[in-house]
Amino acid sequence: KTLQTISLLGYMKNYRNVPGPHLIIVPKSTLQNWMNECKRWVPTLRAVCLIGDQEKRSTFIRDVMMPGEWDVCVTSYEMVIREKSVFKKFHWRYLVIDEAHRIKNEQSKLSEIVREFKSTNRLLLTGTPLQNNLHELWALLNFLLPDVFNSADDFDSWFNSNTVTMHGDTKLVERLHAVLRPFLLRRLKSDVEKKLLPKKETKIYIGLSKMQRDWYTKILMKDIDIVNGAGKTDKLRLLNILMQLRKCANHPYLFDGAEPGPPYTTDMHLVTNGGKMVILDKLLQRLKVRGSRVLIFSQMTRMLDILEDYCAWRGYDYCRLDGSTAHEDRQNSIDEFNRPGSEKFVFMLSTRAGGLGINLATADSVIMYDSDWNPQV
Repeated sequence: KTLQTISLLGYMKNYRNVPGPHLIIVPKSTLQNWMNECKRWVPTLRAVCLIGDQEKRSTFIRDVMMPGEWDVCVTSYEMVIREKSVFKKFHWRYLVIDEAHRIKNEQSKLSEIVREFKSTNRLLLTGTPLQNNLHELWALLNFLLPDVFNSADDFDSWFNSNTVTMHGDTKLVERLHAVLRPFLLRRLKSDVEKKLLPKKETKIYIGLSKMQRDWYTKILMKDIDIVNGAGKTDKLRLLNILMQLRKCANHPYLFDGAEPGPPYTTDMHLVTNGGKMVILDKLLQRLKVRGSRVLIFSQMTRMLDILEDYCAWRGYDYCRLDGSTAHEDRQNSIDEFNRPGSEKFVFMLSTRAGGLGINLATADSVIMYDSDWNPQV
């Protein structure tokens, strides 16, 4: 998606004599990658990046943005919200949003702000236009063509009519295709890369350690009435129990007081007290011998803390990226991992921060330490 978008903007400048201004809104973790790809593929495209603290942004806006001697401005969702008044001053030739499902809720702050921007053309990039329901699709189409898709009620009723109910899912899919066909450019891996090997996914089911079983039982017994459905249903309490059980399944040391000590030491107990860690330890040792390089994803940043301790104990060189990682440090870690001859064996990432548009093609193995409720994430 990145390369196709850059190619489009390069074509507009070099063949249509339309240099810009264009705005590309992307996840913070992919800012540098977009800048690198612009420079690599279309060096004639003058790309600038708006990011940083208030003082740095103010200087950039005054000295770079307002003079207008650039073609493309790349920025993050957060910067769009903070500097919305600046972006509203421009009439954008192309307004591009990467990972566009971020505006699937038309009432979110980001979604409301980008709808106020003046633009000639709008382009949404996403691998998951549908995550939960069809109304999210309307929100994206409404952003692209507000005059055509101006009524959410009409859109929802069209896909919930008796005709759809009578004919089942087939009729629904046919209607969806009819609506999307004029506005959607879809690329399958099979269309782009004929020689790409099929994805091999291995699911390993692992038992709990003794410590995990003890903590699991404590969590359930603490709110046994909620677990059994006795009394008034409390969804918030039930969700909290589920989250605690997820933490327990990941590693008991996520709970205060579970780790033996003081003194606190990092040794084999870090592995043996977590069922997943036992398998991960064996797996990484084999991958290390094989010369592989590994990405490990987790939903929980505290789990990444435990994995950091583990890697340091085993002597594995590693990088880490999560939502708290500074913009400059993110790209430095990515560059270090991808560098030819790099000694980095493991790259640990939080799913939310590291699962969007980051180029780590030098890795050959991916381990999902835990998964999201939403299979799209």
